[in-house]
Amino acid sequence: MTATRGEQQELARRWRDLLALHARTQCELDRALHHHGLCASDFEVLDVLAEGTGRTGYRVQEIAERVHLSQSALSRLIARLEKDGLVERCLCSEDRRGVRVVLTAKGRALHGRVLPVQRAVLGRMLAG
Repeated sequence: MTATRGEQQELARRWRDLLALHARTQCELDRALHHHGLCASDFEVLDVLAEGTGRTGYRVQEIAERVHLSQSALSRLIARLEKDGLVERCLCSEDRRGVRVVLTAKGRALHGRVLPVQRAVLGRMLAG
């Protein structure tokens, strides 16, 4: 079944609204997290790693699938987080070519402090 012109226009409008909401939310997150030395993408990586409590970290490709960054952008971000002492990279025990990323104690503490800030922004931006 082919959508009518009106249905197609409505679909395109909804898509643009979604993109605009994402952009506004990303900007608000960046603004709120900047006070803690993070951007929204930094926090997303810390948040994914924090969710993996009890694990020995995540492989870089597993993180990339969850934070929607290219492998190269994610590698640069992880290098920056590692330089700041928030994460560590280590070789995978099951695959010597792979790399796992884990939160450090400093990264876990920062995540815990910033989590309420990030969730408050999400709650405000995504309400209604």
